Amino acid sequence: MIKRMILGVLALGFLATSCSNDDDAIQIPTNSSLTVDFSGLEALGSDYVYEGWIIVNGAPVSTGTFSSVTFPQTFQVSTTQLAAATKFVLSIEPAVDPDPLPADTKILEGDFAGDMATLDSNEIVGDFSTSTGEYILATPTDNDMTNESSGVWFLNNSGTAPVAGLSLPTLQPGWKYEGWAVIDGTPLSTGTFTNVAATDDLAPYSGPVALPMPNGTDGFFPGEDFLLNAPTGMTFPVDLKGKTIVISVEPSPDNSPAPFTLKPLAHVVPATAMDHTPIGMGVGPVQSLSGSVTR
Repeated sequence: MIKRMILGVLALGFLATSCSNDDDAIQIPTNSSLTVDFSGLEALGSDYVYEGWIIVNGAPVSTGTFSSVTFPQTFQVSTTQLAAATKFVLSIEPAVDPDPLPADTKILEGDFAGDMATLDSNEIVGDFSTSTGEYILATPTDNDMTNESSGVWFLNNSGTAPVAGLSLPTLQPGWKYEGWAVIDGTPLSTGTFTNVAATDDLAPYSGPVALPMPNGTDGFFPGEDFLLNAPTGMTFPVDLKGKTIVISVEPSPDNSPAPFTLKPLAHVVPATAMDHTPIGMGVGPVQSLSGSVTR
């Protein structure tokens, strides 16, 4: 009888252990790893962060925020949602963000193919591969014809009437263009714009002659004269020959007073440049951003 009882206890223990092992074998982890690896992102400062999103059944699900631009980085995401994700999107968000949805400033996106999504900025920001630019040196905001090399305007005046000097794609919501003159290593804004054939929101350096307000039909063009309110350490007017002219793509709202990482057009003004004469721009240092995510 005692042997039978011992055998019965052992049998029950074995059965319980077997059931426990079977239960463990079919358990599914709550979270799984998502590894992100991006190229060309720059630090945003203390007011903004990057945030990743997976698109699940057409709706965005946050994968977490980050401010470090050292990669790769790994995040823990719901296993079920990650398996069902069809797309990954990266956005720029306020560091203190009351809105649970992605901001308009989406910077990278890509569709999942198996366990990986390859990302770029071309569709979600703009494709700058065919962008071109021209500008002239002139100072239309003063009445002094001796300072003409102290202003840059993005137009071509070689025909009977001036035309836009920039050929750029229409940006997606959340982005604006901005012109820059880099003077002795310091970038000074010429203003932001979305329309290449209208006045931009003028920077504070122009002279007293008023230009049309930026309304899209004013018949003028983006640009700036560097005549007033020179930053500390600079003197205006300034000869822009030998300086670098840049067109950047900026988040809106903007995270920094400095140029953003996307710079589709750039050009060093030739030392022999003539005033009031169109000058062609070249390809900028960064026309697109890229990356990948792996689940």
